Amino acid sequence: MQALEMPSPEWIALALIQALMMVALAPMATGFTRVLRAKMHSRKGPGLLQDYRDIAKLLRRQEVAPNSSGLVFKVMPLVLMSTMLLVGMALPTVTNSSPFPIAGDVITDIYLFAIFRFFFALSGLDSGSMFAGVGSGRELTLGVLVEPILMLSIFTMALSAGTFDLGYISTFMATQEWAVPGAVLLAGAACAFAVFIEMGKLPFDSAEAEQELQEGPLTEYSGAGFAMVKLALGLKQLVVAQLFLAIFIPFGKAAELSFSGVLMATPILLAKLFVVFLIAGVIENSVARTRFLKTHHLTWVGFGIAVLGFIFYIIGL
Repeated sequence: MQALEMPSPEWIALALIQALMMVALAPMATGFTRVLRAKMHSRKGPGLLQDYRDIAKLLRRQEVAPNSSGLVFKVMPLVLMSTMLLVGMALPTVTNSSPFPIAGDVITDIYLFAIFRFFFALSGLDSGSMFAGVGSGRELTLGVLVEPILMLSIFTMALSAGTFDLGYISTFMATQEWAVPGAVLLAGAACAFAVFIEMGKLPFDSAEAEQELQEGPLTEYSGAGFAMVKLALGLKQLVVAQLFLAIFIPFGKAAELSFSGVLMATPILLAKLFVVFLIAGVIENSVARTRFLKTHHLTWVGFGIAVLGFIFYIIGL
């Protein structure tokens, strides 16, 4: 494994630009999901830019907090944004190498996702709301079910590449022959399943009853804090989708940092993201809602695929 070096100013600039671009595109990604849902339900629905208008409207409104809320309730929007921005800066989205390798370690990114979920759930308990508490419990339960799938599938790829650095894993997948193709395919399927859940899709999220159930932790939020949380949740969808693309579909990226290479890789990345959100949206709106208590029956399938992929790596298939 190569030693970690401090990134150059050019790489840091690329990391900042791609993170800010993700923030700018997050409302469009969630808006596309809403438009697709409306079209599949044969109704007009909101426009593609509706989420931008919603966030702008929330930013102009007064922010109100419950009397019983504490520090966690107040800092949660900042924690959510900062964790996802760190992961977004580290992802090798348009280059094979990570532009911000300090946060580009797989273990570091998994911890950042865990911090995101922990503060998201804890803020609901900190608000003192009954609905928020129910939503927090469900969010933590879902994390227990899905995070082992994501961890095991990514660890299988890290072991295959011989490193836990995202940039090196992406480069290995794009340039080297797959020594264990069976393990790669199974790990990719398990990771795609986990990413689908992390994006908050049905049947793992009650999209039509968010404030009462799945997004219960947001019940007491308003104003700028609520706008930041909505932006962070949309940003997480982009980040987890690009994490999957960086590891398992790392093609069409610049081999080295150059303006022309990044410029050519950007539309390819946008096309891949469009396909990911299109497939996720079609699947989401083609399945029925299920009882939350039966969610583990579905997640065990994903975990089984991840375990099978790890076994295939051990035996060299």
